[in-house]
Amino acid sequence: MTGEHGHGHGHGHGRSWWGVPHRHTTADRLDPALETSRQGIRALVVSFVALLLTALAQAALVLVTGSVALLGDTVHNAADALTAVPLGIAFVLGRRAATRRFTYGLGRAEDLAGVVVVLLIAASAALTGYQSVQRLLDPEPVRHLGVLALAGAIGFAGNELVARYRVSVGRRIGSAALVADGLHARADGFTSLAVVLGAAGVALGFPVADPLVGLGMTVAILVVLRDAATEVLGRLMDAVDPATVELAERAAAAVDGVARAEELRMRWIGHSLRAELVIAVDGRLDVERAHRIAHDVERNMVRAVPRLVAVTVHTHPEAGTGH
Repeated sequence: MTGEHGHGHGHGHGRSWWGVPHRHTTADRLDPALETSRQGIRALVVSFVALLLTALAQAALVLVTGSVALLGDTVHNAADALTAVPLGIAFVLGRRAATRRFTYGLGRAEDLAGVVVVLLIAASAALTGYQSVQRLLDPEPVRHLGVLALAGAIGFAGNELVARYRVSVGRRIGSAALVADGLHARADGFTSLAVVLGAAGVALGFPVADPLVGLGMTVAILVVLRDAATEVLGRLMDAVDPATVELAERAAAAVDGVARAEELRMRWIGHSLRAELVIAVDGRLDVERAHRIAHDVERNMVRAVPRLVAVTVHTHPEAGTGH
């Protein structure tokens, strides 16, 4: 990753450092960026295997119970495992170096993958609701309720474990798409839980319990959809946690020689943050000293703010200090 110090324009006489651009490469930022991608890919591989095993276990029990609801849940879990594919592609693309055409690299591919996941959660809610209504209108007998409940419990446990893992890794590496995919797994866990609760209701003599619980789970999935959409769409709109912005401002203002730090802007590119800001410094400084201050600001911010990899610093003279 590279950072830039673009020195803004001020008013001075004989001082040429205002407006002098500088570019340098900070090689030690590359390894952490690659490591976060490795962590994301590892999380996808592990969760893919876990969900695939869950779906295979459920598929075996479908043959025993003849449950259409369980068949739907099994297919659902298998499809959820496959969401690892677009996310994996996005992580790989995000590791590519910037080019003359894509000057920020391809980190935004993660955001696009996140949109796909949100659409899949919406489809999950629609499918679960549709199946529940259909079951209300056209009830079907279900056999081997104990086995059915066991299959639903397997599906819920598998999805919840995957959800916790994906969300944990996603939060750690700053990937909104991976967090959304974890929430997707949680939504699918709710549909598996519906199978368990529906089987219990049928066992107690309430045949309509299965579709009614399914409708309740549809509402639960919609809540998950709201959370995932907030995460992904916020990232698309360049939303950043205000606490992170405040931390970056404090880090910049704490550098010796900075009279004032202002106009800070931050945005996510994939699972990395970039920032730009304006600092006011003594207008009587020479170009070398001004450059060192700008460099110190960048270094202090990168050190203080998690996932921040590049800062563009614009400098201007503090009022009343120029010639």
